Order: sequence, then C-alpha cells, then structure tokens
Amino acid sequence: MKIKMILPALTEAKSPYWRPIKYSLFPPLGLATLAAYCSPDDEIDLQDEHVEELQINDTPDLVIIQVYITNAFRAYKLADHYRQRGAYVCLGGLHVSSLPDEAIPHADSIFIGPGEDTFPEFLKDFNNRTPRKVYVNSKRNITDIPPIRRDLIKRNHYLVPNSIVVSRGCPHHCDFCYKDAFFEGGKSFYTQRVDAALTEIDRLPGKHLYFLDDHLLGNQKFSSALFEGMKGMNRVFQGASTIDAILRGNLIEQAAEAGLRSVFIGFETLSNANLAQSNKKQNLGKDYREAINRCHSLGIMINGSFVFGLDDDDKDVFDRTVDWAVENALTTCTFHILTPYPGTRLYQSMEQQGRLLHHNWDLYDTRQVVYKTVGLNAAELKAGYDYAYKSFYSWKNICRASMNHDTLKHQLKHFAYAGGWKKFEPLWNFIIKTKGLNNMLPLLETILSKVKSNNNNKSVSPFPAIA
Repeated sequence: MKIKMILPALTEAKSPYWRPIKYSLFPPLGLATLAAYCSPDDEIDLQDEHVEELQINDTPDLVIIQVYITNAFRAYKLADHYRQRGAYVCLGGLHVSSLPDEAIPHADSIFIGPGEDTFPEFLKDFNNRTPRKVYVNSKRNITDIPPIRRDLIKRNHYLVPNSIVVSRGCPHHCDFCYKDAFFEGGKSFYTQRVDAALTEIDRLPGKHLYFLDDHLLGNQKFSSALFEGMKGMNRVFQGASTIDAILRGNLIEQAAEAGLRSVFIGFETLSNANLAQSNKKQNLGKDYREAINRCHSLGIMINGSFVFGLDDDDKDVFDRTVDWAVENALTTCTFHILTPYPGTRLYQSMEQQGRLLHHNWDLYDTRQVVYKTVGLNAAELKAGYDYAYKSFYSWKNICRASMNHDTLKHQLKHFAYAGGWKKFEPLWNFIIKTKGLNNMLPLLETILSKVKSNNNNKSVSPFPAIA
C-alpha cells in the first residue's frame, strides 16, 4: 500500500515574519510515530512542507495529514485535492480534536486525541475495508509504542534531527493552553517506560538531543530515573520545564549532570493577577529569580516565554518584561500575543463574552490580535509585541544580558547563542538552501558545552520576581 503523510506548512511560516531557520528545527515526529504502526511492506512518503516542496501529483492509496490551527485551511485544501484523486484521506492533530465538525467534511476519517490506540485500529479496519468516519482516543498509554520510523525523516533538512518525545501532555491546565482539548476525557500527562526512552536515545547519533516534551520534569520519578540512566551517555540536551519543578528537590541538578544545557520556561507574565486569570497556578507565589539563578549556577541557559495582552497588562508591560529578561540574563525569549485557541477555556470564555473578532485561523498565530482587548487597544498590543522582539534582540541588550552572567565563558556562550540565533538570518538562509543545516550540529554542541559557574549570579533585577 502507498501511504503519504503530510505536515502542511503553518501559515506564519509563509508570512513576512517567516524565519526559515525557525521552521527547519524539528522533524514531524508525530507522523513518524504513526508510521511505525504501518506494515513493513507499505511504501511510505513523509513530507514536511516547511522544508520541502510538496509533490501532490502522486496517487497514494492512503493520505494522513496532521492539522494545527494555522495550517488548517491548507490541510483542508490538500485533503480535498487527494480525495478528488481517489485517495482515502485521514485528518488528525490538535485542531481536528478541537473542532471535529469543521474537519470532518474534508476527510474520510478523522482522529480525535492521541492516535497511539486509534491509528492501529484504523489500519486494521482499513485493510478489512470497514473504516469508521470518527476514531476517538480512549487509551492513554505509551509504554509499548514501537520505535519511531526515523528512516523516513530527511535529517539533512533539520538543525535538530535528534528531537525526541518521552511523554505526552502536561500535568498543568493553563486556560490558554492548546493541548487541553487534545487530552480531554482521559489522562493529560503520561510517560514512556524509562528503559524504552533510553533505548530510543541510544538510537540517535551524535551528542545533541532536543526533548520536545511539554514538561520534561513533569513526573519526578520518571525524570529522575531518565537522567540517572543518561549519565555517562555524553549527551547535551535541551528541554522544557516549569518554575515549580526547577525549585522542587534536586531534579534540575540531576538534569544538568545528565547533560541539560538549555531549558524553555513559561514565565508568561510578571503579574500575579494575570497568572491567576490564566490558571497558571504552578507559577503563583514562586520566586522567578531564584529559579533563574539556580539554572545559571548549573550552566543551564534559559529560553523564557512571555504572553502579552492578558487583562492586567498596560502600556508599560513591554518595557518591563524586556528589561526584566535582560537584567536576569535570559539567553533567548519567545514573545506571544494572547491567542484564544479553540477547545481552551480561554476560547470558551471569550466566545461567551463576545470578545472574538473572527475565526480566520490563519491569523491565530500569536502574532496577531484576534480578540477584543482590555487595558491595551489592538494597535498598542501589536506594536508592543513587535517592539519587545526588536528590543530584546538588539545588540545592546544581547550584550547587556550576556554581561549579567558571572563567568566569562557563560558570557561568551550567551552572546554566541543569542546573537547566532537572531542576528545572522542571511547565513542561516544560505545554509538551509544548500542543505547544510546538519553540518551546524557540532557548533551547536560546542556552544551548549558545560559551563562551571559560581553559585552567586550577578544578575540583579530592578523588578520583583512577580510584580
């Protein structure tokens, strides 16, 4: 059987904001995971529109398309195209789970929720010529999933081909989080077996790994055993955590000993009122600065995430946030305009209040204002968002943030990572076009090498940890 798996390009990946390097980081692991359930005799073509031109004049028997909110219209167009060509088309992913009634006219079958149980069931039905229109996930268990079909991934197209996921979901339930609808009706956070995760890591060449888990430190028992098993593997890796997990026990020290060199943290806001509004309970009452200094003392760089447009924000929020991030030596920052994704409590609340401006999913990219704001008007919010990126990644602020580390090596490491990520776009574009991204891995591994730091970090902020 000929099977085609497609990750359509997100709309923002084709916008004037498009940074080709940002959309050339990670391969489509979700599709490669589903491919592992197919027969060895199946001919599978996995295409990622972010890194290659889609070939759509083929005639596969089965087409599987992964749908996010800002590639939804593109996904539906591709689905309609292949159905007209006689293929059987399946749609799944976050957006399909959030709005199944919207997706179902474009598909022969849709998948709601994770597909580890439903996709094998569908394949059996499809081979028996009895496929159902809707498959709803009921089992939340990834202890026995087969190895990801990494042979289908075109490694030379990606900067971080060694991406890996060892858990599903998150133990927390923030009102704006896109994942809650996907995991509705069952466990919202669960992990692989530790030995299976270590086996998957062993399959990956080189030193560098990127854990794409929403919360790598979310299950202390699992994470502790994972990091213990990784000691001696000579790996450097990046992942995501929350403030409370970094402050609790010694898990972050175990992670650093195993090779953690960069962590994504959802600070989201410096306002307690905004945290409470967003149900971001895991951040309430936590000392941001203590968590930052703890990471820095272990030589771990920080990518901080912030959301603008929450109801307690005012015109000064952009300067306050950027200055705080620079003074606390965050290496990189990801800024977002609050976006009410379908299936979230934020969306339901704004819909009930009549605050949604439209349902043009192409614009639900966290770069546009798609709801009626409070405190800031839409023009102020958009201008402030653009300013925050420009200001934080100015050479002046990159230098200032770098100098707020306590050792020369960490200062140089910060400067190289932040500057290299944001200030050499033409070079990144050239490397991508010449298919040389994979050759940049040794440089990334060098920058992520271990930095020994004094316990006292020089970073001093004029703002309280939570304003």
